[in-house]
Amino acid sequence: MKFKSILSVGLAFGLVGGLVLGMAGEADAKKGRWKMQSTFGSKLPHLGTSAVRFSKNVKDMTDGQLNIKFFEPGALVPSLECFDAVSKGALESCWTTPGYHTAKYPSLAFFTTVPFGPQIGEFMAWKWFGGGNDLKQEIYDKHNLIAFDSFAIGPETSGWFKTEITSLEQVKGLKMRFFGLGAKVMQKMGASTQLLAGADIYPALERGVIDATEFSMPTIDIKLGFYQIAKYNYFPGWHQQVSVSELLMNKDAWNKLSKAHKTIIKVGLGDSVMHTYAETEAKNFGGMQEMQQKHGVTVKRWPDETLAKFEKAWFEVVKEESAKDPLFKKVADHFYDFRAKYKIWGDAQSLKGTYLK
Repeated sequence: MKFKSILSVGLAFGLVGGLVLGMAGEADAKKGRWKMQSTFGSKLPHLGTSAVRFSKNVKDMTDGQLNIKFFEPGALVPSLECFDAVSKGALESCWTTPGYHTAKYPSLAFFTTVPFGPQIGEFMAWKWFGGGNDLKQEIYDKHNLIAFDSFAIGPETSGWFKTEITSLEQVKGLKMRFFGLGAKVMQKMGASTQLLAGADIYPALERGVIDATEFSMPTIDIKLGFYQIAKYNYFPGWHQQVSVSELLMNKDAWNKLSKAHKTIIKVGLGDSVMHTYAETEAKNFGGMQEMQQKHGVTVKRWPDETLAKFEKAWFEVVKEESAKDPLFKKVADHFYDFRAKYKIWGDAQSLKGTYLK
């Protein structure tokens, strides 16, 4: 009898203990501790600060149950190697951009920005509702990845040069940092291009590894100090009228999250996209004034005939890349098919002429 009592008590404690452990395990499963390496430094306006803001928002919205910890560029893996690190599960996520993965898939650049492309409304319409991001996910599915748009920024500048460019002949032979599909256009102009992460550009300019660069917009480029070496800044940003980046995630890690945490991440990213875009539009006219008045930068605009040459070269790039890369052709055809359909709406809303004096 005594033995039975002891056994009963033991079983009872065992059941209670199992229940407690089960509840603890369930509670732990609902918590998330992720590493998120950013391609952009935490102090870099818009690009990096948006990542810090997103991380804090997720932590606040989940009352600390989901902590996506920000890591500076290169802290865990080299900045441009996030694709493989996240795919393999070495990192749960990266705050990066599809255009940094073009060594693997040139077509991924379309999902960041397109030369002579649309403004944000049309671009996001293609990505979110026109099937653009679905095409991107088809590529990522092959690598155990999932991604959602993380922020958008407005038009960029199209180059920092040490001397004034009065003829495209001067571009021939220039070593230039250039991003995405626009780099292929500059190659057609005779430049030798390479892709560098933001933090690596100034040292390369300073040492003469590159002669010229583009990176982003005045508020960001000032922070990186390009004006100290290159005093001529060219507009418009024909190669990046709008740029959209991503939270790149390991799919296994994503699938382990609760439905609530997945929803919070999506909602947090949606907020980040619009917040960052509006922020860039609100601050860059001040950035341009600072460049000119404080740092002695000469702002130049490409002549219309030069822009026409860039555009002609761009469509040559589309034709050539499509001929040798079926995936590139698939994405390009999809993008331009959507633009053709959108045109009936876009043209109807176009305001031609100057109405406000």
